[in-house]
Amino acid sequence: MTDDLEPIDPRTAKQMYLDARSHELADSTIQSHRYRLKQFVLWCEEEDIENLNDFSGRDIHRYRVKRREEDGLATATMKGQLATLKTFLRFLASIDGVKPGLDEKIILPTLTEEDARVEMLDPERADAIFDHLEQFRYATLEHALLTVLWHTGIRIGAAVGLDADDYNSEEQYLILKHRPEQGTSLKNGKGSERVIALQDHVCTVLDDWLEVNHNGLVDEHGREPLFVTRQNRLSRNRGRTIAYQYTRPCVYSDTCPHDRDIDDCEAIPTSNVHACPSVLSPHPIRRGAITYHLRKDTPEPVVSSRMDVSPDVIDLHYDQRSSVDKMRQRRRYLPDS
Repeated sequence: MTDDLEPIDPRTAKQMYLDARSHELADSTIQSHRYRLKQFVLWCEEEDIENLNDFSGRDIHRYRVKRREEDGLATATMKGQLATLKTFLRFLASIDGVKPGLDEKIILPTLTEEDARVEMLDPERADAIFDHLEQFRYATLEHALLTVLWHTGIRIGAAVGLDADDYNSEEQYLILKHRPEQGTSLKNGKGSERVIALQDHVCTVLDDWLEVNHNGLVDEHGREPLFVTRQNRLSRNRGRTIAYQYTRPCVYSDTCPHDRDIDDCEAIPTSNVHACPSVLSPHPIRRGAITYHLRKDTPEPVVSSRMDVSPDVIDLHYDQRSSVDKMRQRRRYLPDS
């Protein structure tokens, strides 16, 4: 052990790191870091690592192998896990918790285009979901939320932070505001603030939701949330559960692609809805919305601004169009002669 280091156990180190970063990172990012470091702390305890002063490059390798081979993490997930660990070790070095430069021993995996291609909500499935909602759950919280997520492509964190007066029915737009001091931050802080135009259909659903089913609840900051439950502003977790609930095929089609007995399926209870292999979280809905806009010839700079995502990230993580699709769309802009 290096004499200049001060003993620190993994759990204490994790909490110190989260406390130090809480004022500079969005709530959703802190939550992500908390989860990733929880896995690291649990591994340390399994390996009887009680003092990080002695943590080494060989330990990093063993942790990496465990997460990749035993836990079966995909390359994109591994990259996120290791990026957080790298930042964590850099912080610990600054407070004499680990050897300086230890973070440099972490080499992040390179994502291929194939690694970045993951699940999304496609337009045909979206149509089926909204047909069901409009027939059986019209202008409910679930209908209003999913309508906004699909047609705007905003993040769930941005959606739950909206207030009723952030919506302008007459001019048909939403204003996204970064309000971290009141618990509703945006992913990229002030840089995520923007005004988003809405289609007629989206405004009709929001107008009916506010007039008929919204309960007028005011939160502890004197704000009236756009999306509310019976007692509180809609939370990210509840928003994710809504996405899980209504992307189950048995809900909108009365069929199960997994050959399960719908009446006895373990994923029927809301508390266990994630057990359905077909469910989608809000992020694949966002990915599907971005791809849908691109396929409809919405210019990439417009999609970038509207969805708060850089063109490079769109290309790597969100754009699910095939090379042939892209070629056909570019052809439309070629001169006739």
